[in-house]
Amino acid sequence: ICSDANFLGAKYHVLSRNKPLAKGAFQGFGRRIQVTVAEPLAELSQKSQKVVGGWLLVCSCMAVGSIILGGVTRLTKSGLSMVHWHPFAEFPPSGHKQWEQEFLKYQEYPEYKEYNQAMTLSEFKRIWYIEYLHRMWGRTIGAVFYTGAAWLWWRGWLSRRAKGHVAVLGVGLAFQGALGWFMVRSGLHDQPHVSQYRLAAHLGTALLWYSLSLWSAMSHLAYQAQVPFQTFSPRMSRGVHGVLGLVFVTAMSGALVAGLQAGLVYNSFPKMADRWVPSDILALEPKLRNFTENPTTVQFDHRILGESVVLMVTGLWLWGRKQPLPPRARKALHCLLAAAWLQATLGVSTLLTYVPVSLASSHQAGAVTLLSVALWLAHELKLLRRIPK
Repeated sequence: ICSDANFLGAKYHVLSRNKPLAKGAFQGFGRRIQVTVAEPLAELSQKSQKVVGGWLLVCSCMAVGSIILGGVTRLTKSGLSMVHWHPFAEFPPSGHKQWEQEFLKYQEYPEYKEYNQAMTLSEFKRIWYIEYLHRMWGRTIGAVFYTGAAWLWWRGWLSRRAKGHVAVLGVGLAFQGALGWFMVRSGLHDQPHVSQYRLAAHLGTALLWYSLSLWSAMSHLAYQAQVPFQTFSPRMSRGVHGVLGLVFVTAMSGALVAGLQAGLVYNSFPKMADRWVPSDILALEPKLRNFTENPTTVQFDHRILGESVVLMVTGLWLWGRKQPLPPRARKALHCLLAAAWLQATLGVSTLLTYVPVSLASSHQAGAVTLLSVALWLAHELKLLRRIPK
């Protein structure tokens, strides 16, 4: 996903070819290097770059909406209400008779038989419309993305690198739609809930798609003025990328928590009931099954990963604030710290209140926010052109 300072295939102009404009020193971590923000001589007009970036940013924001809607769909147990799938021809039932027929179809499947036999038609309509909204929002993203991609490609406003990104995003979006139905099908057979593995795959693909879209948008929009040479430790970038990886793994762990409803097994913090390590943490055989199928172990792992994110981000902030970062990178660093602690607070609050829909949805949105800020900081650091001293 990440591009170097020569993003978008553009050629760059360095402030001075023969001598540095200024010198700086950073003692301690890593070797000492000098950096500057390069000024792109874009191969396409700045207007076209902004249009492409704006379109990608809109797609990114719509993807966030879809991720949050997906969380609400899961939390309200609405995802299995639509027992059929079609890529285009899906419309709400018209009239009472058609609604009754749709309800009868739902009654043939395990979720109704095991959990919802007392459900009324009006209650069924509610969960059906939530799932329908999630599906239609996904199709709207597809319409905006594919229509915009075709028009920009036809106008010649996409650079070679941007065409590659758009092609990957196009394939990924189609795959994500098919993966969503593959996930739903896992709950329409023997078990009355979707597979936690498929749920994690569906969320993971959505986050990867969003990350690439947002990164590409920033690459088109993030033109900034030249700044004097500064010193910069390459370990800062490695630390940010470490945070990115850990946030993603923690989000995948959260998907397992959701799929197993593991947020309801121990609703205390910091201990799990009266123990730091529950006695049933390795109850399943073989032992490896516990990490993906034992709700206790899955919740324990998610706690540890979340705490690790907060500690890692706090350490990165304490280190990074001492470096002479450009203003926008410094702002991103501060926002990363705030997002990490906010997400931890939301997670603990969700746990202690037995996973209400509002807090749990906010917790999922917080994960996307934290990922977004980490991507922003990584991109700001990527704009800095490293020149060994």
